[in-house]
Amino acid sequence: MEGGLEGEERKKRVVVVGGGVAGSLVAKTLQDHANVVLVDSKEYFEIPWASLRSLVEPSFAERSVINHSEYLQNVDIVVSTATNVTESEVVTAQGLVIEYDYLVIATGHVDTGALARSEKLSHYQAGPETRTKKLSQYQAEHQKIKASNTILIVGGGPTGVELAGEIAIDFPDKKVIIVHRGPRLLEFIGHKASRKALDWLTSKKVEVILEQSVNLSSVSDGVYQTSGGETITADCHFDCTGKPMGSSWLRETALMNSLDVRGRLMVDENLRVKGQTNVFGIGDITDLPEIKQGYLAQRHAQVAAKNLKLLMTGGEECKMGVYKPAWPLAIVSLGRNEAVAQFYFVTIIGCIPGMIKSRDLFVGKTRKQLGLKPDLL
Repeated sequence: MEGGLEGEERKKRVVVVGGGVAGSLVAKTLQDHANVVLVDSKEYFEIPWASLRSLVEPSFAERSVINHSEYLQNVDIVVSTATNVTESEVVTAQGLVIEYDYLVIATGHVDTGALARSEKLSHYQAGPETRTKKLSQYQAEHQKIKASNTILIVGGGPTGVELAGEIAIDFPDKKVIIVHRGPRLLEFIGHKASRKALDWLTSKKVEVILEQSVNLSSVSDGVYQTSGGETITADCHFDCTGKPMGSSWLRETALMNSLDVRGRLMVDENLRVKGQTNVFGIGDITDLPEIKQGYLAQRHAQVAAKNLKLLMTGGEECKMGVYKPAWPLAIVSLGRNEAVAQFYFVTIIGCIPGMIKSRDLFVGKTRKQLGLKPDLL
């Protein structure tokens, strides 16, 4: 790949695969320090923690779905999935071969958001290719919610709980049912936070069914069967169950031996892929022992960018930044003004954590981090 890079040959080429939270930020940070190429299946970056608000308020997505070209003025953007990695090249689905000096893998989880769908997509960062199609998708999902009397949410993790909260506040007359296979909601944080979230949802007349699952492949005329033998009738459903790792494409590449048994990319304390000197792994795809959250992916990007700048200028490896896995901190939005938060061993629910996250969902802050104005003019 030569186009757009002539006259810049003295700079190292950094190829970033994946344009999510981590990949977009590392590309932004390095664009004035290297010849950066971003390979992403979409033309845009979406702030993922804003996606649920966009389902009940589609206009919210105008700020949270951002074309890569808006903030990556000095980056070559290749809209494609990557299909292979060698010791010096990345190959895309269109057959484009891109040489690299340094490579950053940031393909996260397979993610289409909490959209009403009947099947999971198998490739990383699947979804509409263009921003226009993504915004139209939110409009269609919004209309589906408006037209429904009963809405089934499958999965009681943060996505399912936050979506239930958004619908319960914006559409209080809708019947919302959550079915979760685990013994409690929000199992990734403490019992107290789970209980507070359950109490809040119950107070908003959300029905929560625990320790059961739903077979979404055998739905007939809006009738759903749970593993416990219950029958649920709903007008639409949202699949908020766990998302597979976006690493299946790496299994037949030069990095195949860098994946652990769970498909995660093994990285060292400098966020380099173990056994590699010029390949970094950041974001949800890594094997770091911490909760997979957006703000941590941003931290990964910052550490990786710092280390790449050091290496590209001939710095000593012993001076590379070290990433330390984070303590479990979490804020789960409950509608527009409230949230449940766990900070170390303290759990808080109500308007105070809601002021931190729920009102704007960090959209303005994230846009500023990308060099954009927090609000649209």
